[in-house]
Amino acid sequence: MDTEALARIPGVNPNVPNAARIYDYTLGGTHHFEADRQAAEYLFSLVPSTRKWVPMLRACLRTAAQRLAADGFHHWVDFASGLPTGDHVHAVLPDARVLYSDVNPLTITTAHHLLGDTPRVRYMECDIRQAGAFLRRPDVNAFLGGERRVAFGANGITVFLSAEENRQFFRDLYDWAAPGSKLFTTFETKSPDLSTPKWEQFVGMFRQMGESFQLYSLPEYLDLCGPWARDATGVLPVREFLGLPPEHITDEDREGVGIEFYAVVLEKR
Repeated sequence: MDTEALARIPGVNPNVPNAARIYDYTLGGTHHFEADRQAAEYLFSLVPSTRKWVPMLRACLRTAAQRLAADGFHHWVDFASGLPTGDHVHAVLPDARVLYSDVNPLTITTAHHLLGDTPRVRYMECDIRQAGAFLRRPDVNAFLGGERRVAFGANGITVFLSAEENRQFFRDLYDWAAPGSKLFTTFETKSPDLSTPKWEQFVGMFRQMGESFQLYSLPEYLDLCGPWARDATGVLPVREFLGLPPEHITDEDREGVGIEFYAVVLEKR
């Protein structure tokens, strides 16, 4: 979809930045406007390694989808999905049933236009703080054909939830899922005793937009996951999960605050 077509979608305002379009720009996509690019570039000016970490997170999602498909998972339920562009789960798993979701109405509307009548893919509204109610909806059950042994995706969202919201989210998924289900998620961490003025500005931007933005320690994240168990892949820095060499992440990429992102595969036993 070109930007002219994107601008014609009802409700889309090219002059107001949109989180999903900013994310698309960061990934090197084409579904964004000048306002989105300017907002993204300001974020990059504060935390330049965002340009590196965000594509790595998307690559981890694709890698996880491929690995879980090889494990026999043919139903993928994704939360806070953003725009379903050509590098998302449905492109990696063309034969799977993929259910995307997001809470932003403009993102959902744009997603419907992008997907068209793509078979075996749906995009629905869901507030991740109400994931349990979403999974119990009749239309979700119908799309999944009643299947509850599924693969979940929760990529890059834990930082936007409070500790209790994270705990409830992971518990909701666990309570609904059948044994054998798996969950791919990411943990974004930093050294708790380190900060910089630019990092505080970066975090402040999200909070000014009414978003919670909180990085937890790795032990805290694992506690928040509650009853989920680590599978054989377990918890790996995203660089290792993707099989990249140690030099791929430099000291500069850690932005003076000890940034480390982890790719995590959990299972319900």
